[in-house]
Amino acid sequence: MNVLVWMCTITGACLTIILFREFRKRDLDRWLVPYVIHAFKRRSPRPGTPVHVLLCIADHFEPGRGGASPAQARERVERWVRDYPRLFGGFRDSDGRPPRHTFFYPLEQYDPEHLDALAELCRQKFGEVEVHLHHEGDTPEQLRARLIAYKELLARRHGLLPREKQSGEIVYGFIHGNWALDNSLPGGRCCGVNNELDILRETGCYADFTLPSAPDPTQTRTINSIYYAVDDPIRPKSHDRGIPVGIGTAPSNALMLIQGPLVLDWERRKWGILPRIENGCLQGNQPPGLDRLDAWLTARVQIPSRPDWYFVKLHTHGAPEGNQGVLLGEPMAAFHRALARKAGEDPSFQFHYVTAREMYNLARAAEAGWQGTVDEARDYELVFNGGGGSVRFAGRELAGAATARCAASLAEPECPGRPTC
Repeated sequence: MNVLVWMCTITGACLTIILFREFRKRDLDRWLVPYVIHAFKRRSPRPGTPVHVLLCIADHFEPGRGGASPAQARERVERWVRDYPRLFGGFRDSDGRPPRHTFFYPLEQYDPEHLDALAELCRQKFGEVEVHLHHEGDTPEQLRARLIAYKELLARRHGLLPREKQSGEIVYGFIHGNWALDNSLPGGRCCGVNNELDILRETGCYADFTLPSAPDPTQTRTINSIYYAVDDPIRPKSHDRGIPVGIGTAPSNALMLIQGPLVLDWERRKWGILPRIENGCLQGNQPPGLDRLDAWLTARVQIPSRPDWYFVKLHTHGAPEGNQGVLLGEPMAAFHRALARKAGEDPSFQFHYVTAREMYNLARAAEAGWQGTVDEARDYELVFNGGGGSVRFAGRELAGAATARCAASLAEPECPGRPTC
């Protein structure tokens, strides 16, 4: 008996050590406590209750990813422009709209040919383009100048980005490369700017879509949330905590962050013991499906005034061929069919394909107590520029913008020694 007790004790101690090491390796200690505290919130919608799934795919769209040649990068873009309407043009959501894709195109990889092609896809109502950036050892002054130049370039040269309905000012959504928003990587790698949130807001960023980043160390303690973060220009990672949208009054100097789902998946266990991390990633070995949809809904990324709206922001790297097999192939088509079938069988279930801009508009509408339909709030504050020509930028006309000068100011080294994300 004593031998049995001793063996059980040793086994338990070994498992504890393994679990601790695994949790630390995947940086679970950064967000596990809030995850446990909010366990009571994580549940699937009750049968019969209204469910509106607001589905946004935020693509870190990097044609040059993996050292691709110019020809390979061009083919990657051309395949999206060629195949997306052909494959998915026949699908419709509960509002009668086709699937939408948001291309967060990296500033430092700017290629006018790529963006002209994506702009045409956007004009066909299949998506929109926003801003992505990888940088290293940057300064606030350099960052501000580059973001303004890129915003001007996308708006003037390509007719892209949203604009505010009231002022006409061009704005943008943002994803930080390497997940290192606001200098959040240990040691300040892949960024360098502690007041990045303020610079984003001041240059016209309407919301950040970087998170979740788990199992990366840049993951915040705030999870499964749409919230406002106020920058502390002295310290990095000011967005670690914030004020949930719809609860209290948002500070005038805050930036909205829209997170995707982050939950532990106990159905797919590592070694049959440890749960895997479900972080809303779509890639070659992680196709979408109704089984994952259930996990995304249990994350409950919501705004209190609209408990029937479920914000599901997914992320991917859509340019590489390995991921195109899922995103431009049968796995994604099967997911669209499954959503339509579920909506047809369950009157309480509706799904809505939305861009990053539309997701922000819906968050703002919910914050204001909007009781209308999803479709009526897609353009609540921001509309898609999408027509080219002269537009307003920072209160002035952009006639004769120096396109070549803007493009030349963008190129900077990416973060060395770390794969781009």
